[in-house]
Amino acid sequence: MEWSNIEPETVVRNIGNLFLYDGKTPMLFSSGLFWFLFILFLPVYVALKKSKAKMTLFVIAFSLFFYYKSSGWFFLMLIGTSLADWLISWAIFKTKDRRGKLALMWLSIFLSLSILGYFKYANFFLWNWNAMVEGNFQPFEIILPVGISFYTFQSISYIVDVYKRKIVPTKSWFDYLFFLSFFPALVAGPIVRADYFLPQLRKNLSADSSMIWGGLWLIIIGIIKKALIADYIAQYNDLIFNSPELYTGVQALMGVVGYTMQIYCDFSGYSDMAIGLALIMGFRLGTNFDSPYQSRNLSEFWRRWHISLSSWLRDYLYIPLGGNRKGTIRTYVNNFLTMLIGGLWHGAAWKFVFWGAMHGVGLAVHKACKPILVKIPDNAFTIFFSWLLTFLYVSFLWVFFRAADFKDSILIIKNVFTDFHLWQFPQFFQARTMWCIMMIALIFMHFVPQQWADKLQLQYSQAHWMVKLVVFVLVVQLVVEFMLAEVQPFIYFQF
Repeated sequence: MEWSNIEPETVVRNIGNLFLYDGKTPMLFSSGLFWFLFILFLPVYVALKKSKAKMTLFVIAFSLFFYYKSSGWFFLMLIGTSLADWLISWAIFKTKDRRGKLALMWLSIFLSLSILGYFKYANFFLWNWNAMVEGNFQPFEIILPVGISFYTFQSISYIVDVYKRKIVPTKSWFDYLFFLSFFPALVAGPIVRADYFLPQLRKNLSADSSMIWGGLWLIIIGIIKKALIADYIAQYNDLIFNSPELYTGVQALMGVVGYTMQIYCDFSGYSDMAIGLALIMGFRLGTNFDSPYQSRNLSEFWRRWHISLSSWLRDYLYIPLGGNRKGTIRTYVNNFLTMLIGGLWHGAAWKFVFWGAMHGVGLAVHKACKPILVKIPDNAFTIFFSWLLTFLYVSFLWVFFRAADFKDSILIIKNVFTDFHLWQFPQFFQARTMWCIMMIALIFMHFVPQQWADKLQLQYSQAHWMVKLVVFVLVVQLVVEFMLAEVQPFIYFQF
């Protein structure tokens, strides 16, 4: 093509289209367009940092544009939600009557859950009602706004904390909109608490060198997890889950273990990038994953997996239900209900409810067995056995999380236990050599002691800029070598 044949109008139109919402290609942290825009965003952000008001407005504008590119015109609903929250929070704060405060809190929660319920659960409940009455229901054409579950939980925790006098409402609506729309955590978490985040906004501190380089390191790790490992191993995992009837027990087991690692890399990789971006901007979002597959029981797993969600469920659901304060049986029931609701939060389908319920059962069984477990001595065998039992329980429950339906889930698990032959492992390794190498490397990295990981991050932060550049170029080259033709969406975008 000759440059003289290219019309200026076409160039302008194509550039303009980059800034319009396209439902087929929502903006992701792993997309080139995001990083191009973030590189343009950063120097302006730094220049405006000294003026909190200007910085706040600029970040809000960028965050809303980011959400528009991710979810279209639903960014207007986010603005409306933030305004309603802010007005109700001040009404709660100024109301003297306790019952009036309580009524306002529940009004806000009702509004938030009603919006979430319509977009996420309307068709689910109507489908089930239709099945009971044997009607002819046609599902509504409802588009789920990206990240609605995450910012809804942030909205609810803010209102509840104002009601409990844990925090004071923000003086400015823009401060609250900044908190709710903060783009690193907007579409897939972590779920940020107002009492942790808003004091940072008020102080408006700039990032020091350790935060900047530490943030860049987390971004690199996140890209490796998501764009390199998760997207690559997903290619095989998808084959197993899309057509489970075609594969043997060994192949099915590898798919189960593969998805177990894929969902960890996908979600923790996104969280690493989000936390890293926030650090570069001078904000801390906290830790969201802490090597969860090192856990030796389910209770420990949920202290390490998706920490922002599990702590939210604990503080705003489990404890208000009574926690462990109302007897043993009630503790088990509260655990079960919390995980059941946590499962439904993940998706509007019975498979998610079952997934959450079984985690609730597992937690109850673990608590019931504690008097016996504490008497068993800790040695290499018991440590390994408890880890293996926990890992297998979590992994096989991920099957219900990923498979299309219960039928496929049962078929995959059945294949593992009825069509399993050890002699197939060498054949599998020969056929999927790179996949196996990635899995082995991933498992090794997951079990590296935390102090080693911290030391490696410190060495990177203190290294010469040429070393940092070489590391970055190597990561980009690896991603280019292994990446798919299209950027794969994050698994948790659907939640």
